[in-house]
Amino acid sequence: MTAVLAADSPADTSVAPDKRRWAALYVLCAGMLMIVLDMTIVNVALPSIQSDLGFSNSTLAWVVNGYLISFGGLLLLSGRLGDLYGRRRIFFVGLTLFTTASVLCGVATTPAMLVAARFLQGVGGSMTSAVILGMIVTMFPEPREQARAIGIYAFVASAGGAVGLMAGGVLTQALNWHWIFFVNIPVGIATAVIARRLLDPDTATTERPSTDVAGAVTVTGALMVGVYTIVKPAAEQGWTAPTTLILGAVTVVLAAAFVARELTARNPLMPMRIFRSRTVTGANLVQILTVVGMFGVFFLGALYLKKVLNYDALQIGAAFLPVAVLMGTLSVRYTEPLVTRFGPRNVLVSGIVLMTIGLAYFAIVPVDGSYLRDVAPVMVLLGIGAGLAFPSLMTLAMSGSTPEDAGLASGLVNTTAQIGGAFGLAILATVSASRTSSLAAGGASANAALVGGFHLAFWAATALMAIAIPVAVLVRDKESHAAHAEIG
Repeated sequence: MTAVLAADSPADTSVAPDKRRWAALYVLCAGMLMIVLDMTIVNVALPSIQSDLGFSNSTLAWVVNGYLISFGGLLLLSGRLGDLYGRRRIFFVGLTLFTTASVLCGVATTPAMLVAARFLQGVGGSMTSAVILGMIVTMFPEPREQARAIGIYAFVASAGGAVGLMAGGVLTQALNWHWIFFVNIPVGIATAVIARRLLDPDTATTERPSTDVAGAVTVTGALMVGVYTIVKPAAEQGWTAPTTLILGAVTVVLAAAFVARELTARNPLMPMRIFRSRTVTGANLVQILTVVGMFGVFFLGALYLKKVLNYDALQIGAAFLPVAVLMGTLSVRYTEPLVTRFGPRNVLVSGIVLMTIGLAYFAIVPVDGSYLRDVAPVMVLLGIGAGLAFPSLMTLAMSGSTPEDAGLASGLVNTTAQIGGAFGLAILATVSASRTSSLAAGGASANAALVGGFHLAFWAATALMAIAIPVAVLVRDKESHAAHAEIG
């Protein structure tokens, strides 16, 4: 781990600057992929983990929730710390924590040990991922190169969930669940060693701004309590349960205290000026709405394949392969020239429309469905739509920020993705479970009740995705004018 900790060592300047930038991008994306994989790679291994470590049904969810709470809760703080104290430094500290926590996860022998290690993994993942997009934007200031670089990053960040399902299935069946964590160790060490040679050191500064401790405490508390409320009492007891309402009120109070603090602080953790940009605000709102559908497909879609079509872990992973392949092909090769030609907003809207159609198609999947007829078309539409939408969305989200606030904007983009996913998954899971229980009580068969619940959840996801279309239309597209002028 010493290479990871040597964050301030000089970068290797023997490589040509342009080649070194692109090599650095691929290394950063490798680190991001490792982190994104851990959001879904665990899901297909949960039954094995439960039987091996003795988790109860109620505590098993914390293998996922422990990671989600710390990851989502610390993203905004991590992004701002990168702006203030150096993105390279925060990247390496986070990578060290994540890799070390992966070792602890792999050797865990009790439920408490695994959940604690997953929480630490989330802390490291938030620190690493929060600054990556900001580093990419500063490395590639030229619009064409930046669009291409963001496209590569967007593929990794959004398709990683599908890749995680595939990797989880392969590792769990071929080896055992421990290897879904052990695989991070060589990747983390290799990423650290190569990144140390390729990433330029953080710019030295003689003046350190005072840290906004009050802002950090209130926003981290609001995000963590909010995510906890969603994944625990709201999902298990319902949205109107006393515990849910009390914790929801605490979240609102903490969020209000954070906003009040940021409006008066001399060196705020999150300067409110970033929301003056309609582009930044609109793009993040679109992100929240669109991520719901993707999370719904990855989780509820996997349940449909397992419980209704009786797929095993490896088959579930393979079923999502078209999403990863199409997203990768478009993000890396075709979305960048489309963004340059038509502008990120137009490409974004087109992608959201395709994703909305895909979700609507999944909302009518039958009980006796087949993969080629009922599932594959959904994967194709979502893969193409997401391959167009997410690179464009990230381009818009970062285009409205200054270089000084790039880390903040990067952390904000990741935060809205996680919060959107957490809210969306809790809502969809609750709606699906409630509908399934109602149908089962009315005499429907087990599979018919399950599919009925999935139908309602995916119609809800379709509605949220459809709302994102007019919001995306209203986003101010600064880059498109320059692109048209450059071409014309």
